[in-house]
Amino acid sequence: MKNHSIQLSDYLCNSLTITHTMKPNTQQLNDLTIQVRRDILRMVHAVNSGHPGGSLGCTEFMVALYQNIMERKEGFDMDGIGEDLFFLSNGHISPVFYSVLARSGYFPVAELATFRLINSRLQGHPTTHDNLPGVRMASGSLGQGLSVGIGAAQAKKLNGDNHIIYTLHGDGELQEGQNWEAIMYASAKKVDNLIATIDLNGKQIDGSTDEVLAMGSIRAKFEAFDWEVLEIKEGNNIEAIIDGMKEAKSRTGKGKPVCVLLHTEMGNGVDFMMYSHAWHGKAPNDAQLETALSQNYTEGESDY
Repeated sequence: MKNHSIQLSDYLCNSLTITHTMKPNTQQLNDLTIQVRRDILRMVHAVNSGHPGGSLGCTEFMVALYQNIMERKEGFDMDGIGEDLFFLSNGHISPVFYSVLARSGYFPVAELATFRLINSRLQGHPTTHDNLPGVRMASGSLGQGLSVGIGAAQAKKLNGDNHIIYTLHGDGELQEGQNWEAIMYASAKKVDNLIATIDLNGKQIDGSTDEVLAMGSIRAKFEAFDWEVLEIKEGNNIEAIIDGMKEAKSRTGKGKPVCVLLHTEMGNGVDFMMYSHAWHGKAPNDAQLETALSQNYTEGESDY
């Protein structure tokens, strides 16, 4: 990385509270995005398992969320009082989640080398029993994150805490039924301190979402359930994400939950992984890893 990126790495890993007043600039966020992509690729390659496609597609969003958008406090506790909270519903994209958590100071970056190993805290799907800082729910089964997020949002209201709950979901994940009960509940109970982001990459493990189970207009469905809906068309562009999420935040507190439709490309940043569902849950071999890393190279990278 460039010199300013090396300095950024130190500050990201050593401080949480500084993100309130010293947010990284766009170049620093883009540099960090490249580093997170490298982490994802190396993690899944090392154990020949994992989900690189969706992880790479959501890298810009997760970097922007933790380094610019959310209000976070120093340290970690499950109560999360006085700060914004995030819940990952599509837990199979754990590689991007773990990398961003580590590089935001929640646990040592070196621990990324234990991904999916026996007795590791970094299992294929996030769990809570090993008390990994930053992880607030187990998300091995899909379709449950919104329900948990709603509960946390209502708890904040009861506690007089005006911070925001953020959740992330896959578009294919919306094919599972519990989501729609939660979507109906959130609007009926006016859970307006909640921003649910849908990763619209149009792909899932067996093909395109339209081929597997067409859902029609997701926007129209959320609007029919009385949600406030906005779209981020450039879901792999840091500045577009920040602008869109700021707009989403401005719409909270007005009686409706907020849905963000984030248009991303699965496998973004690695040319042979893009525009296909094939890399949803497949690790690169040695030659493919070398190619992928060469496409995500910056001077002085800080691999674990």
